[in-house]
Amino acid sequence: MAFRPLLRQRAVVPATSAILAAGLALSSARYVHAESPENPLESALRKPIYDDFTAPAPPKDEPQQQPVKTQPSAQKPYAPTPTERLTEQVARGRLFLHGYAAAAEDKVNSGLTEALRLENSFTQTVASLAPPKESGERVMPGGLYVLVSAMAGSIVTRNRNILLRASVPVAVGVAASYALLPLTTRNVGNLIWTYEERYPALAENHLRIKDRVTRFVETGKAHSKMSVAMLEEKIGSARETVEDWVKKGK
Repeated sequence: MAFRPLLRQRAVVPATSAILAAGLALSSARYVHAESPENPLESALRKPIYDDFTAPAPPKDEPQQQPVKTQPSAQKPYAPTPTERLTEQVARGRLFLHGYAAAAEDKVNSGLTEALRLENSFTQTVASLAPPKESGERVMPGGLYVLVSAMAGSIVTRNRNILLRASVPVAVGVAASYALLPLTTRNVGNLIWTYEERYPALAENHLRIKDRVTRFVETGKAHSKMSVAMLEEKIGSARETVEDWVKKGK
């Protein structure tokens, strides 16, 4: 008798399972779609489980409402901050100093360029005054001789008037330079003439003085030739006279 309830319970469990299975088979079936349904409005109306709620988008056929344009409020004038004002003043000061520094640098560069140009011009000028090596003319001893000649002319005219004391040493020095250093003297004369051409009045005076000196030298040469001829003639006549005396004495 004790095993009858147990047997009844074992008989009830299979029967219940069978009834539930039959009920599920006969009930109306609903299909679960893995993909979203074809109707977009239905999917928009459904509330998702995990995502936040988003309002459904209006259908394409309905016109969208245009937003109401509001007049822009009047903008307030912009006021620079103290830092910005300080930055602007610093920038102006830097530009000012940079301009003066650049101008000073340009002046220094131009001055150095001019100094180098003058040095190069002076070097080339001095080199152009020297005689060529094949001429055999030496500047150093010749220049000393010219200086001694000028000093000798100054010593000779030390007791004369100021005009002679100023002109005779120069004339003696120039004559000695033409005699001892002809090429160097000619180069110096050409250099002086290039500077005199810049001033027409000075060039005209130079030409006049040169013409007078040339005439004086030519006249002196002619007089010296005439004097030599006359001296030779007198010497010849004196020789003939002496020879006649010698002949008569015999």
